[in-house]
Amino acid sequence: MRKLFLIGAFAALALSLAAQPEIPQGAGMRPQGGGVSPQMPSAMMARFFGARVDTVKVWPNGAPNAFPAQKSSDGKEYSEAILEIYPAREPNGLCVLMLPGGGYAVLSLTHEGRDFHTWFNNRGITFCMLQYRLPRGHHDVPLSDVQEAMRIIRSRTDLGVTKLGVMGTSAGGHLAATAATLYTDSDTRPDFQILVYPVTTMDPSYTHKGSYDGLFGDNHTKELEERYSPDRQVTSDTPPAFIIAASDDFLVPVKNSLSYYQALVDNHVSATLHMYPSGGHGFGWGENFRYRDQFGAELDAWISSVVMKLK
Repeated sequence: MRKLFLIGAFAALALSLAAQPEIPQGAGMRPQGGGVSPQMPSAMMARFFGARVDTVKVWPNGAPNAFPAQKSSDGKEYSEAILEIYPAREPNGLCVLMLPGGGYAVLSLTHEGRDFHTWFNNRGITFCMLQYRLPRGHHDVPLSDVQEAMRIIRSRTDLGVTKLGVMGTSAGGHLAATAATLYTDSDTRPDFQILVYPVTTMDPSYTHKGSYDGLFGDNHTKELEERYSPDRQVTSDTPPAFIIAASDDFLVPVKNSLSYYQALVDNHVSATLHMYPSGGHGFGWGENFRYRDQFGAELDAWISSVVMKLK
């Protein structure tokens, strides 16, 4: 009887391990350069430990524009930029660099960040999420983190990335649109952009004040407002865009999405806009967003019809 009990206990333990969900940041991560036992097959690793995650310090030798770290409003510290890489098991050459929202005051890392990785990985798309440094009035800091992260991703030949896009929610959408309009060379130019209820202007009349204050602090000028208003920086070379927002957004005026879309159209840039009747602000990839299935289907169609056909 005791022997049968032990056999049953081991079987239950094995079933429990096999049913474990994917592990978020922290436990089970594969550091850059190793950390996974070469004796354990990758399929077994995936089954027992969930998706493989590489965590990379964006500035291992210190950022050139570093400044003293300060505590964020949620009590955490974001003094160092960290890149999480979720490689697709059957990659198709696409990669998305996710930039979470949070009004440049905090980082919403789950439903506005890494929760998207399964959706993209299931489509053969490598997914990355950047924990960028919060600016605290140092307006150049987040963009420099994004551009360096893009260089890192493109230098990783093991990922097989041929097209790299940026994606962001809210203030992260502002950062993504900024990256799509203020790139400096081919390494820092995204191939496409996905913006979710984005902030696209620093015009005080219709920006999100929290994002404005977080980005500029007391160091704002008309010149900086203009430069960091992506809707005024669009050119014919700006990458194609997919934009989604809700008409009842109570935090970021929908004019942000509309003005950026119009600027893209005016410059003959491929642009897609989906405005849902409800959803408010901050829905991300949350299960309670009633249009999540439509969001996924429309994004899937856009990737197939636009992104996959990019040269």
